[in-house]
Amino acid sequence: MTLRNFCGRTRRELLWQSGSGFTGLALTALLDRDGFLANQAVAADGVNAFRNPLAAKEPLVAAKAKSVIFLYMYGGPSQVDTFDYKPSMYGMDGKTVEVRTFGRGGHRNQGRIVEPRWKFRQYGECGKWVSDLFPHLGRQADDMAFLHSMTADSPIHGSAMLMMNSGRILSGHPCLGSWVNYGLGSVNEDLPGFVVMLDPRGGPISGAKNWSSGYMPATYQATVMRSQGNPILDLKPPKAIAGSAQRRLLDTLREYNEEHLVSRADNTNLSARIASYELAYRMQSRAPEAVDLSEETLATQEMYGLHNPRTEKFGRQCLLARRLVERGVRFIQIYSGGAHNDDNWDAHTDMEANHTLHAGETDQPIAALIQDLKVRGLLQETLIVWGGEFGRQPTAEYAKGSGRDHNSYGFTTWMAGGGIRGGTSVGSTDELGSQAVDRVFQVKHLHATILTLLGLNPEQLTYFFGGLDNSLVGVEGAQPIRDIMA
Repeated sequence: MTLRNFCGRTRRELLWQSGSGFTGLALTALLDRDGFLANQAVAADGVNAFRNPLAAKEPLVAAKAKSVIFLYMYGGPSQVDTFDYKPSMYGMDGKTVEVRTFGRGGHRNQGRIVEPRWKFRQYGECGKWVSDLFPHLGRQADDMAFLHSMTADSPIHGSAMLMMNSGRILSGHPCLGSWVNYGLGSVNEDLPGFVVMLDPRGGPISGAKNWSSGYMPATYQATVMRSQGNPILDLKPPKAIAGSAQRRLLDTLREYNEEHLVSRADNTNLSARIASYELAYRMQSRAPEAVDLSEETLATQEMYGLHNPRTEKFGRQCLLARRLVERGVRFIQIYSGGAHNDDNWDAHTDMEANHTLHAGETDQPIAALIQDLKVRGLLQETLIVWGGEFGRQPTAEYAKGSGRDHNSYGFTTWMAGGGIRGGTSVGSTDELGSQAVDRVFQVKHLHATILTLLGLNPEQLTYFFGGLDNSLVGVEGAQPIRDIMA
């Protein structure tokens, strides 16, 4: 009796359909690893061979950094209260001055001075002036490079965030992490190449557009890790929902398998789907170990502030970032602040309460991250970026109170680690910190610096879409900020 007579199917049909299609998926994965599908699948142009879009690629030039950790201070931290020391402002509190500002309240030509609410002191061999908001970070000043003359094209959160993340004030464009993974691929097959961690109070305005792959394939968009509970959902689904989730997956696999039996014309999509399911499976076996902080020593956990309710959440995220960098994840973005108003750095009413809260949550964990990476020999190949979508004005927004409106005319960003010349400060704002006046930089210069340190040419890294070779820095291009590059 033949196999076909026994079950009414050919051997190929038996392999594809047994176990609701899982045997076919396993066979396909094995064939792919042996190179069989490499000889069969073609790219979207129908000519060239299909290539895993996340396969590791060599940088165009010698890279100073391998990974990026972007610490995003959502809402806009005040430069004159953090890292941009303005001694002339002390004693001017309440004084009305002629100053040009532009925020959510529109254009104004004068305002009431709100002097810095914290004292500054000098740190390190570089003698950098740092606010008392950041006593831990101040001690890392010799590893940090400060850009005091950043500007953005919008003073409104949504568009300014899109610009900081994607280089454009309009949605639909790939974000920085997507460009990095597109240009370099992933060195770890078992973990996503681009990870985002949100504040437990909520996500930022514009939501997933801030970590979207835009017009690039979804392969390059971020995987969001939670700040509480299991960082990645469904790695260990509860038994109560495991059956229904499994059935949905099996139905999807069966549909894909049936499509493949009908036609071989969509080999590119099939290979991409296989790669997605393989990544999901490998993450189930590898990700739990990567995010298991119980493996860390008590001293390390305390250094990041995991035993202090104030710093525990952000400290946990910073420690996760270090573990992911160790395992080859290319780009990690951590958000401090979520939702709206004082749940983030958007200090419109009470500067003291707002920045005391958010700086207190982040100061120790960020300093610990720098120290930890340095001790482990990882800081020299990990680029750390700190900043928000814009800064804040030196004047009050309302008739009463210490709140400040948005300021896109001049604000501070700092970088540390891979390829950065620590202990340096570049650019400046005027004596009130209202606008950049020296070495004025735009967001695209920051992006160009990051890509260059990763070994990518910011003007040659392009993706063809809409009849144009698009790039992160736009058709006009941008030069990296070499003053802060080692």
